[in-house]
Amino acid sequence: MLEPNPPLTDLARDASLLLEETFGAGPALTAAAPGRVNLIGEHIDYCDGFVLPLAIERHVVIAARPTDSSIARVVSTGLDPVEIDLSVPQKAGIPQWSNYLRGVIQGFLDLHCRLPGFEAAIVSSIPLGAGLSSSAALECAFATLLEGLVDTVLPTVDKARLAQAAEHQFAGVPCGLMDQFASSFGQKDQLILIDCRSGEPELIPFTDPSLSVLVAHTRVSHDLSDGGYAARRKDTENGLALLGKSSWRKVTMKDAYAARETMGDRLFRRARHVITETARTIEAVEAFRANDFSKLGSLMDQSHRSLRDDFEVSCEELDLMVALAKEIGFEGGVLGARMTGGGFGGSTVTLCRTNDAAAIASRMHQRYLDETGIVPLVFATRPAAGASLLNLSS
Repeated sequence: MLEPNPPLTDLARDASLLLEETFGAGPALTAAAPGRVNLIGEHIDYCDGFVLPLAIERHVVIAARPTDSSIARVVSTGLDPVEIDLSVPQKAGIPQWSNYLRGVIQGFLDLHCRLPGFEAAIVSSIPLGAGLSSSAALECAFATLLEGLVDTVLPTVDKARLAQAAEHQFAGVPCGLMDQFASSFGQKDQLILIDCRSGEPELIPFTDPSLSVLVAHTRVSHDLSDGGYAARRKDTENGLALLGKSSWRKVTMKDAYAARETMGDRLFRRARHVITETARTIEAVEAFRANDFSKLGSLMDQSHRSLRDDFEVSCEELDLMVALAKEIGFEGGVLGARMTGGGFGGSTVTLCRTNDAAAIASRMHQRYLDETGIVPLVFATRPAAGASLLNLSS
């Protein structure tokens, strides 16, 4: 079953209604930011690699109005309300989800922005724990809202890095820059090739309407702050140190094999993933440009196997969802499939023919339900625009 994506206008209306119901008045401004999926290039954004994400047609939307106080009062459906004093430096606090907001607020305070008090309401169509960067979308939407409240526009790269710093320092997740860059730099009908060493994004056209991206959320949730993500990142740091290199971009498989005994099996496999996944991402971009979808599908398959076997961040449910897509195959409209996001649960991404998307989604949904007893969420997306203030007057 192919789930529809709620239109941005509907999300903005819901956020406005929640604001008015909670605080008695409607919004003066509304901000939105998309989640993301990554077609290829996983767990290498913190290894100076290349990644190829796209912003998706699922969003966090925040409606807000300024007040005469120095307090931010924020509500979101299904979460505990938040009250934050904007006149003092921020520290991590409770509820836990508020730390994404506190980190962004501190980023603006560090820029010597004088923040007014405000009331805000948040709604989201990005499922939590799906590996679709709901946290980055929240950070980028909130940063965009604060831009509007203080009447400034940060350079996009600065806003993305401010949001990334919030995740590091307040949420305790040492993420790379991909998620916040994708949510900030996203454009309609464009993939984003990010050089994670230079921090430079390059837009890769995804204009062919006959292609779509299916996202299949396994409903097996993960929490990247529980240590699995940080442990993998530490492994890559330790492996690089043993290789004696300043950057993974300077490491070849020949180097890795030469140091295999010193690194041990686990760190060698982590190194093999980083080196080969970086190469696969560049090959995938070349395949996109050449419309070589057979090659692209093979690269996505290799990526999933590497994440499963060498980086060990997949799980049975992710493997099953990928296997179901591959079972449908090229003749059924599937071009390639792999897990996406941090792993330990979450979602898969399937590149497919648009005309076959509904049938593919229906088959994957039913087979996954039959084998696991879990009802998945499967939706289609094309590349979406990045974080912005919404113009709701028209």
